[in-house]
Amino acid sequence: MYVPAMPVKSEGTGATVAAVSPDRIRRWSVHLPTGHDGRFDLPPPGTLVGAWAACLIDEPDRQLLHADGGWTTRGEFLERTSTVAGRLFSAGLVAGDRVLISGPSSVDLAVAHVACLRLGLIVVPVNGAYTGAELAHIVADCRPSVALVDHDGWSELLLDFDPGIIVTGTAVDLPDGPVPPLDLVASGDPAIIGYTSGTTGAPKGAVLTQENLLAGAHAVCLAWRWTDADRVLLCLPLFHMHGLGVGLHGTLLAGGSAVLQQGFGADRVFDGIAEHECTMFFGVPTMYHRLADHDRVAELGRLRLCVAGSAPLSAALHTRFADFGVAVLERYGMTETVMLVSNPFDGERRAGSVGFPLPGVDLRLDPATAEILVRGPNVFDGYWDRPDATVVAFVADDDDGPSWFRTGDLGSIDGDGYVTIIGRAKELIISGGFNVFPAEVDEALAAHPAIAEVAVAGAPSEEWGEEVVAFVVAAEGQAMPTIDDLREFARGHLASHKLPRRMVIIDALPRNALGKVLRHELREAAPHA
Repeated sequence: MYVPAMPVKSEGTGATVAAVSPDRIRRWSVHLPTGHDGRFDLPPPGTLVGAWAACLIDEPDRQLLHADGGWTTRGEFLERTSTVAGRLFSAGLVAGDRVLISGPSSVDLAVAHVACLRLGLIVVPVNGAYTGAELAHIVADCRPSVALVDHDGWSELLLDFDPGIIVTGTAVDLPDGPVPPLDLVASGDPAIIGYTSGTTGAPKGAVLTQENLLAGAHAVCLAWRWTDADRVLLCLPLFHMHGLGVGLHGTLLAGGSAVLQQGFGADRVFDGIAEHECTMFFGVPTMYHRLADHDRVAELGRLRLCVAGSAPLSAALHTRFADFGVAVLERYGMTETVMLVSNPFDGERRAGSVGFPLPGVDLRLDPATAEILVRGPNVFDGYWDRPDATVVAFVADDDDGPSWFRTGDLGSIDGDGYVTIIGRAKELIISGGFNVFPAEVDEALAAHPAIAEVAVAGAPSEEWGEEVVAFVVAAEGQAMPTIDDLREFARGHLASHKLPRRMVIIDALPRNALGKVLRHELREAAPHA
């Protein structure tokens, strides 16, 4: 557990950070470069857009973003964001108005996003895979003044939801107008409403401030030694924290460059890395599985950093990459907090663990439930128009310090200080009075050669309260094991109360757009005893 620290003012930034306790220095030092004083000071002026402008105004001819067959320089990018900000201002938008943005990764989308933030507007990034009902929920919830959308049929679909001005395409094809003063926002001003992935219910809008986003990006820039010499291959979509809050925001803050690709294709990834001499790649486990199976996988060895998140990377996959000299770095974050925890850049990147709390982050485990509790300048203050959900999401500090955010994730901390995610609080199965963490059972069953994918969920049981049900996708060409076979296979790895009592064969696991298993759908489909 981490010793709480008292808030102080950071010199010259106006941003509140935390005093450094001896315990915190020891923990954070895992991530900090040699010679660093152990403090976590936000870059002046303490806002995301202010720090970007201060960085990008230098060397305006340097390459910044590559997409659509060409490079956009720093100077061109800043000029385009000014132009788009003028168009939005002339359309009547004022600071605090919400702008819904959704489209494939492109320089146009990045420009629109940054232009909104420079003007003090609140960006609502939306997943392009959302259904009409999901889109209607977000529009009704945040009430945007403008929708910038680049998906077939979305402009017509939005007419039914009254989102204000609808603009087809993220190039913001509106009349030009005078550019108002930009970058005047304060550190506590809202910048993004990020909707949660909705794996357990209707998405809620997490309100992230300029300071939250700056702290999240600055922490990973420090921890991952991200500099202006780096070039990231970014095929993650720009609507969630990994692609947007880390990939794009970190690039602009570090003054590096990024190659944007629309969607994932293994050959395109390898071609982009080689052609543009990229130094970093960010992806999710599904991408890494496909890269590992590719005959060009050794080319990842030319990168200085590969980062994985959104779901665990198996120990077997870590081992496969290690054969090619690639040590994938796993990290842990969420919509409400940007990034929280990361394996160290210079130390051991431990398979199965997400590492140590990043600079600026306090982390502890709830002593009763093992839920991960966090706080820091990267942690949001609450959900949009949901005071009820906000109250439930935070727990007061015992010593009257800042409140702790309840992540909903259950964790453990080993003797070396590494944090491991062991499951979701709402997914915990209690069978016969014993706790069963689904992720642990998933991992044990997934090693069976006849199984391509597996996830377990709890089903009501008169005898046990709940019992473990395994939802299994068969491996091609393999005979499906019986439930008895499956239990016998896992018996050496799991206590008896964790073994599945029933098995359901399915064609594919239900997942959201980020690849996360929708375990609540499995629970709803689980047959009752």
